[in-house]
Amino acid sequence: MSPVVRAARRTFSSLHVPNYRLYFFGQVVSMSGTWIQSVAQMWLVYQLTGSGIALGLVTALQFTPVLVAGMWGGIVADRFDKRKILVITQAAAATLALILGLLTAFEAVELWMIYLLAFGLGCISVIEVPTRQSFVIEMVGEDQLSNAVGLNSTVFTSARVIGPALAGLLIAGVGIAWCFLINAFSFAAVIVSLVKMDPERLHRSAPVERSKGQLREGLRYVWNTPILRTSLLMMAIIGTIAFNFRILLPVMAEEEFGGGAGTYGALSALMGVGTVLGALFAASRAEPTRKTLIYSAIAYGVLIIIAGMAPTLRLELIALVPMGAAGLAFVATANSTLQLNADASMRGRVMALYSVVFLGSTPIGSPIVGWIGETFGVRAGFFISGFACLLASAYAIDVVRRERLVRAAEQKHESSDEFEAVTPDDVVPAGAGGSYPTSRFREVVRVALRR
Repeated sequence: MSPVVRAARRTFSSLHVPNYRLYFFGQVVSMSGTWIQSVAQMWLVYQLTGSGIALGLVTALQFTPVLVAGMWGGIVADRFDKRKILVITQAAAATLALILGLLTAFEAVELWMIYLLAFGLGCISVIEVPTRQSFVIEMVGEDQLSNAVGLNSTVFTSARVIGPALAGLLIAGVGIAWCFLINAFSFAAVIVSLVKMDPERLHRSAPVERSKGQLREGLRYVWNTPILRTSLLMMAIIGTIAFNFRILLPVMAEEEFGGGAGTYGALSALMGVGTVLGALFAASRAEPTRKTLIYSAIAYGVLIIIAGMAPTLRLELIALVPMGAAGLAFVATANSTLQLNADASMRGRVMALYSVVFLGSTPIGSPIVGWIGETFGVRAGFFISGFACLLASAYAIDVVRRERLVRAAEQKHESSDEFEAVTPDDVVPAGAGGSYPTSRFREVVRVALRR
């Protein structure tokens, strides 16, 4: 078997799991529909208002519920059957898309309706996102988790490239209402895949019983588990600042390179290609490591800074490909690390926190990065985003260093305890007028042999 074939089999290995294979192809359809609606919704709002503030408000309304109430969604994911939750949330999201499509088709849509529907979708995401994230390990098990997370990221990033292109064709060809209607029907693919799964093949854990203080319990658990705390704090820093630098791309295209929509499209497309490559890299890894997490964050930060320094459009396009790959590799590695290191009874709440710092940080990070770009220049926005990644990486490296020092001190202490001298209170050894305890003798021999 050639190395290329082996690499391909390793990259797509989780597709051999029947339940995940159903889910994967359902997601391919549904995610494309989601991105079609996302672009169409922004275009519709702009047509109605011509206001950038209105566009920002729609985004804020959609992501703020995750920021405010995301942890409660994790509690729901831990307490109930995840597959059934996803069927309900997908049906609810499809209903909202259908309503928006019909309102648009009959020319009855108003701005406040879009605001209300965007907020409703955000409320559904509070429960849907942590449930979907923590359901992956139930489909494939721990051995295939990293691969499945990487493939999910591949679907997401591919849809992010394909969806907007389809949206543009649909808006120009048949009208904007069809974008929402197609998205509504695309949810059927995921719902069917969930219904057709074999429940006996799922790696389920026992649901958590209802009790008081489950939110505080989840937060305390994460804080007291170093690998989870470090990964989430890195995600919070990078997610708030670095991942929101993308809002500066249209400004970069126009102000620095004198381009227009075509230049912006090229920048977005090349970064999209990079994210697909990063997702495939993550899928090819056997398991996530903190080394991969830290190195990918460092690479992402350095490449953002390089992209901010690029003097020509050609160099900018070249820099965006590896930058997109490094960013996606970091996200996928963080996701797998959290799921594999979280207790099954806490996984929903842990992934809810991941959703909060990844999605919920958008309403906070986007205005900050936008203000930096407007006040200090678009390149300054790139530089600060890159330095945020390096800061998060430095924090993680320091945590690893301190953990190693603690382990070394503990090992030294254990070694000194094993070989401590015989004290006056010990029984005098045989041959000196006494007898040496058999248990003590066996322990000394065992330690000596081990050494």
